[in-house]
This record gives sequence, C-alpha cells and structure tokens, in this order.
Amino acid sequence: MSRTAVITARIDEPTLQALDALAADQERTRAWLVAKAIQRYVKEETEFRAFIKQGEDAMDRGDYLTHEEMIADIKSWKLGRKRVA
Repeated sequence: MSRTAVITARIDEPTLQALDALAADQERTRAWLVAKAIQRYVKEETEFRAFIKQGEDAMDRGDYLTHEEMIADIKSWKLGRKRVA
C-alpha cells in the first residue's frame, strides 16, 4: 500500500467554488482532484527542469550555437544549404 500524507492549502473562494463544481461534474472528491493536480504539476515541473538541465549541460560542454551562427544557419537554410560544422 502506498504511503500518503495530508497537506493543507489556502485557496480563495472563487477557486474553491470552481473546484467544487469540477468535483461534482466528475463525481470525484476535492481531495482527489487536488491530488491529481499536484501530481500533474510535479510531473510537468520535473520534466521541464530536466529539459533545462540538458540545455545547461550542453552549454557547459560547449555544444551550442552563438546568435551569429544561428543567423547564418537560418540564412543558409533559406538558400537550401547546410551548415558546415
């Protein structure tokens, strides 16, 4: 059985009313919807941070194009040429 924890959050009245409407519409509890929202946020934020880390790692390795190199690439693409590394 997975371990769970209880958390407390303060939300404004309009958000609470919207949450209750969603819960009723989906025949779910507030707690279920909040847990799913947190799971989604954590997953998306974790993936985004990993993506940023990949870019930072690439920059640390020197694996990137300068602005000038990128402009030259775009111009060459328009002319149907490929960049020579």
